[in-house]
Amino acid sequence: MTATLRRVLVRPPLAEDGAHWRDHGWRAAPDHAAAATEHEVLCGLLEEAGAEVVVSRHDPGNPDAIYPYDPVLVGREGAVLLRPGKERRRTEPPALAPVLEAAGVPVAGELGEPVLAEGGDTVWLDEGTLLVGVGYRTNEAALAALEAAFPGVEVVGFDLPHWNGESEVLHLMSFLSPLDRDLALVYARLAPVRLLRLLAERGIAVVEVPDEEFETQGPNVLALGPRRALALDGNRETRRRMEGAGVDVVTYRGDEISRKGDGGPTCLTRPLLRA
Repeated sequence: MTATLRRVLVRPPLAEDGAHWRDHGWRAAPDHAAAATEHEVLCGLLEEAGAEVVVSRHDPGNPDAIYPYDPVLVGREGAVLLRPGKERRRTEPPALAPVLEAAGVPVAGELGEPVLAEGGDTVWLDEGTLLVGVGYRTNEAALAALEAAFPGVEVVGFDLPHWNGESEVLHLMSFLSPLDRDLALVYARLAPVRLLRLLAERGIAVVEVPDEEFETQGPNVLALGPRRALALDGNRETRRRMEGAGVDVVTYRGDEISRKGDGGPTCLTRPLLRA
């Protein structure tokens, strides 16, 4: 998750999406023109970082579809279609299947009932270790299902805290973002003790997010490469701490596409190739 980003899938906001913001639990109605501009700038930053940007317009009328990280998980053999715990997002995995195939990413598997799994609850710690958060969006059945979907991979599960309840998303990646093979950004107060111990055992140092920048998505950053990160603007102390650890940080404005829908730069992208 920290090698240089070469290809990435995005889904811009569509005019049809905005009318359904309440149904999908957004904090406020997005301004379509402003959201489209923010997304264009985001895509430009990805291209400047050296990534080919694959644009999809799948699932019109679904504002959550701009967060393509959650419906699929990409591994060595291709993409596995997940089954989101948020019921209104279950149209996204099948809608993405032809998009992935057209982009040259084979669909290697698909999760079905009773499994619930969202990409935001998955973190590739390395090529052979997949961390999975078990909470309101991803259930215990996902652990065995993901082991079967990715043969030879060690799947390590962690219980997620209740936080603000079932109606408000809390993913594993809400408080953990890899920055390099030996560095991660973490909001430690919500992190399971077993997770912090695992990071320490693997020699992974931690940059801690301050309390006041957790709910403004300080911990949610996208690695553009080793110690290169894309972050939502406004979290100045988190940025200062990352830069102090040798991380080159680029920021984008996300008032419409991130803050209103609770989705940071990781959520807004589905990496397809890193090298």
